Amino acid sequence: MCTAATYKTRDFYFGRTLDYEFSYGDEVTVTPRNYPLSFRGMGVMKSHYAMIGMAYVAEDYPLYYDAVNEKGLGMAGLNFVGNAYYRDSEQGKDNVAQFEFISWILSQCATVKEARALLSKINLTNIPFSKELPLAQLHWIIADRDEAITVESVKEGIRVYPNPVGVLTNNPPFDEQMFQLNNYMHLSPKSPKNHFSDQLPLSVYSRGMGALGLPGDLSSQSRFVRVAFTKMNSVSGESESESVSQFFHILGSVDQQRGCCDVGDGKFEITIYTSCCNADKGIYYYTTYNNHQITAVDMHKEQLDGVSLVRYPLILDEQIYMQNGAKS
Repeated sequence: MCTAATYKTRDFYFGRTLDYEFSYGDEVTVTPRNYPLSFRGMGVMKSHYAMIGMAYVAEDYPLYYDAVNEKGLGMAGLNFVGNAYYRDSEQGKDNVAQFEFISWILSQCATVKEARALLSKINLTNIPFSKELPLAQLHWIIADRDEAITVESVKEGIRVYPNPVGVLTNNPPFDEQMFQLNNYMHLSPKSPKNHFSDQLPLSVYSRGMGALGLPGDLSSQSRFVRVAFTKMNSVSGESESESVSQFFHILGSVDQQRGCCDVGDGKFEITIYTSCCNADKGIYYYTTYNNHQITAVDMHKEQLDGVSLVRYPLILDEQIYMQNGAKS
């Protein structure tokens, strides 16, 4: 289960949590402009926009979970089990395999508007990367600093939804996720007033009671509501440090702790990593389950006209700063 979000202060930020019971060996990966991207049904793209994100690199191919390109367009795939549906190749369509989708969009689109144009021609195919890496059932959020959309490939076809909250979790389908927000329109960051009865002297006894009823469980629908509420009411300064810190706090509202989501066989779903990318500057920040110190990779410090992937394994061990140092 995962959660993605957007955030805008002076700059535009895009990121997500990846929640699962194990990791494939994720790396912060920079795909430079001249790295050849081979698409199963669309040939080889030798030149394209550079991008940075979290990927599992298999056979020297970046399988991105989330990424942002040099133009500031971000995209992430989240589990959509039971609803995702991919098709055989169709004549007259751009036949793109599910695992290529993020690279296909970010390699050639600078804005959501340009992505919409590509989506009108796309057919997401049912070709797996390999026998060891079968099809992942996903839906996607695509966002720039001005708008966001959700893309779902279902039996009825490709559905593209405006995403005014800039948040996406897993099931149910996005239109149902959005509809459920109607049930929480009474929530507020302010203290509530007594609307129960003017015949009862009801009073506020604690701060934060305006958010009574905000769901706190780990289900995808509840995480959608919680992050939407947190993000839409979020206040921070516009500096880089304030913005990045606030973004991690927003996604921290749905952090998953080991032991709380039992998936069987002694395994538990946890927040493997949380990311925040300054899409305007191309700086990718992340934390991991065992390392809460924020680590950053700046794509513009790499050779973006290169032909080889740049890969940074995650720093997984906790980094603790001992403030009073060692005693002599």
